[in-house]
Amino acid sequence: MEKIDLRTDITIGEICEGFQYSESEEKGLFGWNGKLTIQPEYQRHYIYDNGKDDVAVIDSLLKGYPIGLIYFVETEDGRYEILDGQQRITSIGRYLTNWFAWIDSNGIPYKFRSLPEDLQEKIRTTKLTIYICKGEESEIKEWFKTINIAGKELKQQELLNAIYSGTFVTKAKEVFSNSHNSNLHKWLSYIKADVKRQGLLEVALEWVSRNWEKEGNLEKYMSEHRYDDNIAELNNYFNDVINWVSTVFIDVKDEMQTINWGKMYEMYHKNPYDAQQIHEKVTKLYNDIFVQNKKGIFEYVLGGCEDHKLLNVRIFDEPTKRAVYGKQTEEARNKGISNCPLCAVGNNSNKNKIWELREMDADHVTAWSKGGSTDISNCEMLCATHNRAKGNR
Repeated sequence: MEKIDLRTDITIGEICEGFQYSESEEKGLFGWNGKLTIQPEYQRHYIYDNGKDDVAVIDSLLKGYPIGLIYFVETEDGRYEILDGQQRITSIGRYLTNWFAWIDSNGIPYKFRSLPEDLQEKIRTTKLTIYICKGEESEIKEWFKTINIAGKELKQQELLNAIYSGTFVTKAKEVFSNSHNSNLHKWLSYIKADVKRQGLLEVALEWVSRNWEKEGNLEKYMSEHRYDDNIAELNNYFNDVINWVSTVFIDVKDEMQTINWGKMYEMYHKNPYDAQQIHEKVTKLYNDIFVQNKKGIFEYVLGGCEDHKLLNVRIFDEPTKRAVYGKQTEEARNKGISNCPLCAVGNNSNKNKIWELREMDADHVTAWSKGGSTDISNCEMLCATHNRAKGNR
């Protein structure tokens, strides 16, 4: 940093002068009579509005506890941006403008306007400990990464937004980090993400950059597009994926939120699908008590219902294996043949061999994919060699 000044004379009242908060992200986050930008573009959204973290900040002030160091950056035009302390300053500003209530020890809620005047004055006159820094962008971003982990640690995408802040991130956040976006209900049916913590933006970037193919593609994409004046590619690709998923699958299941639909889109979107047939297959598999991995159903049907491993079909338990082994072995010894049915009909030296239980595997007589159940009536024990060979056919 070129310059670091310590200020201990600035009060909360001064910082909150002119503070106006809007529930629409990116709006109204200014203070200090317009001199301070409380949420510069590299900062994450306000996340303390949960009735706990915001109230705790006010509780600390009223008890006279320190709320920690605050860092400002002085910009070239003589204005300031918050480098660290955005959540605390926003919480204080929101309280002073009556957005939420502090709860006293008796459980009584008090908005700022209803506080006794002496407590109002106590908050207004509290002096903050502020470091004001000035430096190059690279220095500011590096320090931001280092110090801005107080309270709630930065998510990876929040950090990347700071590193690659610019027109692209600003426009991308307006769409994918906007908790008032009317498309969220549909999007979040297929994605599990915290919008305010940049989770949805991260997914959109992972898809368009094909980050699953090579780690680092997402960051490379942000770097290459940092100063783009539009997000057309990101927006169009994301919507192409969502529209494809919602067209192919009539059903919306909870497990769909955990699937990398960008990857599925790249693998399967060129294939033709009958949505009604897909619906019938998904319904049947969801109702199959032997299918243990419901998440795998979607890739299974997209891939033509061939890779049974995706479903983690229930296997035979140990009591069933022991019971079937005992019955097969007793019958085999009485007949003088192998207790592996496939060895018994062969012509090699194993046709009379009695295998140990540990040398055998349980197998479906009628394959699960052909309607066979995973119960004792459909179980047979095969030597490991024959079981592997049968599984490969």
